[in-house]
This record gives sequence, structure tokens and C-alpha cells, in this order.
Amino acid sequence: MTTVLKVEGLKKSYGTKEALRGIDFEVQQGEIFALIGPNGAGKTTTLRIVSTLLSPSGGKVTFLGHDLKKEPEKIRENISYLPEEAGAYRNLKGTDYLRFMANFYAETDQKADDFVKRATGIADLGPALNDKVGTYSKGMVRKLLLARALMTKPTLAILDEPTSGLDVINSLEVREIIKRFAKEGISVLLSSHNMLEIEFLSDRVALIDKGRILDAGTSQELKDKYQAANLEVVFRSALR
Repeated sequence: MTTVLKVEGLKKSYGTKEALRGIDFEVQQGEIFALIGPNGAGKTTTLRIVSTLLSPSGGKVTFLGHDLKKEPEKIRENISYLPEEAGAYRNLKGTDYLRFMANFYAETDQKADDFVKRATGIADLGPALNDKVGTYSKGMVRKLLLARALMTKPTLAILDEPTSGLDVINSLEVREIIKRFAKEGISVLLSSHNMLEIEFLSDRVALIDKGRILDAGTSQELKDKYQAANLEVVFRSALR
């Protein structure tokens, strides 16, 4: 299996505050790898470093053989990043927003058309794509943003709290979209504090707290190791 992302000894400090204290993990092709933990554990910091938005204080990130520090542009060409706080232009129609974003990535008009067509299928918003984004529900906006993140079929999709604030139905639809694209070979690195959701969604999980990875493995491996019924109990046990 191809290793898409390799993180070794990753550190990040803000002055005297250590946000990451040397974490290690790998993401394979077509794998959904999740970082779970409480707020402030280091999940978002990790995602921002991998997406080249932050510079690490130490350690190494390798993406398809490219060193993040030396070749950040090679990484940006093959990833997409969806932050938890991402928004779309409220005064644009949904389809116009997708076209606007497609033009950033496409080298030709035909390629932009292909991206928009794929995004339209992912979002599955029907006639609502002809309405302004400002009229959308939170769930509709999130699906539109996810479509934007996946329309280029990136090698690695980085998703920060992809279902945060969504109701049960919209959360399920977003999870199904993510799973479908992983089956097509896209690797997914995501963070969440919703451990029950991650148990359903991810192939492997890393428990992170205070900038350190406490343990990692499949959900079942972790539950067996800690003799726990779910990942919430696993995490509590790992903290001890």
C-alpha cells in the first residue's frame, strides 16, 4: 500500500506554549485517518501544518516523497483543505461559487467544467444551486464546501471537523460522501472531537491530547486493547 503522508516528530510552539510535542503518523492511499481529542489537543494545528498554512517548529512532513519545508508547492498541488470555520460567498449562487472556485484550479475551461460537474454531483443540492448561498442552511453550505474540496479529486483531502454543527441527516450524508471518495482512492486526514462518528467513519484513529499522540490503531484494535465499548471510553482510559 502506498504511503501518501508521513509525519515524523512534528512539533509546533507558540512562544513558550507547545502545541505539538513530537507526533508521528502515516496516511495510506485510500485511507481515512482521524485525529481525535478534546479542544486544544493539537488536531487543527496538525492539519494546518500538513496543508502548508503553518510552518512546523520541528520534525518532518513528507507527502508522496516531497518534503513539506523544501517543496510546499508540490503538496499544495495535490491536496485540498476544508477548515471547520470555512464559509462561502453568500451573495453568489451555489453554482457560481463552484465555478469561481474551479477557475482557481483548472488550467482550461473544459477542466473547470469537469470540476463543476463533479462538484454538482457531490453537493447534490438540486435546484438550490441556483439560489444564493446566503439562503442555504448550515448543512447545505457544508455540503457545498465539501464539494469544493473534493471536486479536483485531490490525492489527500484534509477535513477539520467536517460535520461540526450539522444535524443527524446532514452529518450522515457528509460521512457517506467522504467514504465514497476514499473508496475511489482519495486519502483523507480529518479531525473531530466526535468519537462515535469517527468510529463509524475512519479506517484508523490516533488519540491526541496536549500535543502528543497517546495511541493509534483501528477502532476495533483500540477497543480490544482497552477493553472498551467505544472510543470515548478508550480515550478516557488512554489518558490515565
